Amino acid sequence: MQIIIIRLVFIASLFIVFYLSIVPASDIPNFAMLSDITDKAVHAVIYFYLAILGLMSKYKLSEFTMIINIFCFGLIIEIIHIFHPYRFFEYFDLLANLIGVTIALLIFRLKK
Repeated sequence: MQIIIIRLVFIASLFIVFYLSIVPASDIPNFAMLSDITDKAVHAVIYFYLAILGLMSKYKLSEFTMIINIFCFGLIIEIIHIFHPYRFFEYFDLLANLIGVTIALLIFRLKK
């Protein structure tokens, strides 16, 4: 039962992150106040959170495959930003996402 709840939270989180990533940034309260450094920290924390949930979901994927999938989720969002009139593709967002999922994988493996 606990795994089912974790999986539901993981899937809901993916939808929420996707939605917040495609709406204009001005539609997100307090988003404009974020500096570039804070924005990258938010990326790292969000992708850390997604990775921990994904790893805890215990899908029939290797840990590495789950991490790659979550990173690719972020990559797809960044590619969408190329075509989005109110968003921008940023390599540093991808780097922050990679840092978040990598730290999650390291902590998850250390806890085992």
